[in-house]
Amino acid sequence: MENIIIGADHRGFNLKEKLKVLLSKKYNVVDVGTNSEASVDYPDIAEALAKAIQGGTGSKGIIICGSGVGACVAANKFRGIRAGICHDVFSAHQGVEDDDMNVICLGGGIVGESLAVEVIDTFLNAKFKPEERYIRRLEKVKKIEDSQRN
Repeated sequence: MENIIIGADHRGFNLKEKLKVLLSKKYNVVDVGTNSEASVDYPDIAEALAKAIQGGTGSKGIIICGSGVGACVAANKFRGIRAGICHDVFSAHQGVEDDDMNVICLGGGIVGESLAVEVIDTFLNAKFKPEERYIRRLEKVKKIEDSQRN
């Protein structure tokens, strides 16, 4: 069974807990926090999720904050993380197929449980299309990332 990394701040905690139950039927779910509705900072959760992916614990992650924006901004600061906010199935599959997105960011205050399940299922089942134009664009993104190392 594939490992899926999941994390949320306090505003995404309740949705994360519901999603964990549903996802655990098909995946090993690795929860990087938070563990309650007590206020936490989303960059800490994004860091834990990104480091789990970087370390090989899983290849895809789900992070939830109030809007999805803060978690997305923070997650994209980590090398090798390609995070996108997706509140619809089109973005969820296209983000993987065209851009090799490996982290999906959701707004716990925006999407309900049933839509979140549909979007996540689409994200987890999508595959990167190794077409020349997508590979070329991804290589450019990696060059930008490499140039920022110093």
